[in-house]
Amino acid sequence: MSKAQCLVGGDVELRSASVFADTPGCCLTGAENANTTLLADVATVLHGQNAGDNSIFNRQFWEVDHLGDMWRAYQGPSETTCHFGGRTKIVRWENECGLMARRAAEVRHLNNKAQQWRSGKPHWGKRGIVVSLVGRNYGTLYSGDIYSDSCGVIVPKEQAFLGDLWEFVRCGEFERRLRQIDPSLAVSIKTLLTVNYDPEEWRAAFLREYPSGLPNPHSSDPTQWLFNGHPKDSDNPLHVAVARLVGYQWPRQTGSEFPDCPALGPDGLESHADTDGIVCLSSVRGEPTAADRLLALLADAYGPDWSADLRDKLLADVEAAGETLDDWLRDSFFAQHLKLFHQRPFVWHIWDGLRDGFHVLVNYHRLAGPAGEGRRTLEKIAYEYLGDWITRQKAQQAAGAEGADARVAAAVHLQEQLAKIIEGEPPYDIFVRWKPLTEQPIGWDPDINDGVRLNIRPFMTARPLGAKAKKACILRVAPGIEWKKDRGTEPDRPKAQFPWFWTWDGTTQDFAGGTKFDGSRHNDLHYTRKAKEAARQ
Repeated sequence: MSKAQCLVGGDVELRSASVFADTPGCCLTGAENANTTLLADVATVLHGQNAGDNSIFNRQFWEVDHLGDMWRAYQGPSETTCHFGGRTKIVRWENECGLMARRAAEVRHLNNKAQQWRSGKPHWGKRGIVVSLVGRNYGTLYSGDIYSDSCGVIVPKEQAFLGDLWEFVRCGEFERRLRQIDPSLAVSIKTLLTVNYDPEEWRAAFLREYPSGLPNPHSSDPTQWLFNGHPKDSDNPLHVAVARLVGYQWPRQTGSEFPDCPALGPDGLESHADTDGIVCLSSVRGEPTAADRLLALLADAYGPDWSADLRDKLLADVEAAGETLDDWLRDSFFAQHLKLFHQRPFVWHIWDGLRDGFHVLVNYHRLAGPAGEGRRTLEKIAYEYLGDWITRQKAQQAAGAEGADARVAAAVHLQEQLAKIIEGEPPYDIFVRWKPLTEQPIGWDPDINDGVRLNIRPFMTARPLGAKAKKACILRVAPGIEWKKDRGTEPDRPKAQFPWFWTWDGTTQDFAGGTKFDGSRHNDLHYTRKAKEAARQ
């Protein structure tokens, strides 16, 4: 067999040329050291899966109400090297026999990305280390979940050596040696296998760093599905407290469990959750203000540790030093919520455009609830909560109160905008490009599984009275969401059910399809109720 000598991590190793075929950064040399060990000798490395249409198959976990048969935890690359990171997303799996499987079968005759939908499966259910393949090669511990193709998973051939490999990655030496081989932005799985590794050195290093062994799965980051949902244990206590106030619960609180990380029972804060997921900032319909309710929840969460000083510290931590809880909720909460939760909010702050006007925080899961629950929740906001606010402002208007005229006008306009969303005529409709015309929502009837990006469009379309800013909408801050054409193209689709894949011109409403199929994945179409109802008939 022919041999090639390759420089790896500063040491020279004689290996079969087949090991290094197509490996970036491989350097041939005449030297030889038969005692050098490579990562390939002690571990296997596989890249993850991709079904070729992330808009359908991937969500942030907080976009759906629970994991289960449809949605599974989806490991991604970590944003920094840490014990348990990269656990923000979920994948539409449907027990491996749903939409993803059907899409892959449809394009089996093509050399298509969808055929990678089960890549990495030999590593599922095992323990290992996730390493990012793009940019910095951050690492995190792997617990056996389905994982994305933007990372590789290293699984030791003997599980007893997992800790040794982890210390090698954690301390940064793995990345240093990897970048000596290939300094490019993206690295391949084959390149990972060529990293020089000394088992004895890293066994000793692991025992020094972890005398009690690796830690159990845990995260204080509310963007990770391992998080326990309690404000006191969180990196973002106020944001977690607001989420609990509107009735949101994290996956482990809704029955999901992960390896060595069981599902959780009640934690005592459930009584503070609003029964309908609607929390007004001002006192409406006899309910206390949002700030007062949030204060009561925090006092219970922290127990004897709670104090005014702690409240002020928590406000300072969210850049609201010297402000009140009400100030923070009105002015800063939603923008911070968007940033923290990747522009896919699950607490929606709806307002009428006036700082002293109508403001309400809503649990998105109730707005997108099944069997008409979403429509009923929106109607309750529009006609009960906002209706009560309008009645009170009209009473103040009649009494000549300063600013009442503006508050009445702004609130009435907001009520009209919400009514248009409930009715769902363009441009206040919802469009889901992967659903046939017969299954497009009629009126405010969202499917939570379609994701925040599509369901939030009517709320970003509706505008407060007299709004001048281009992106102003009835959400307190416009999320960083767009509905541009997605990457990739669809396989053949029937024109009657999917007319938008037949050369949509980019503007026509109720587009019925052109003469040629192009499969372009447009997202910003509009269909009237009449067109949708006709398709269903």
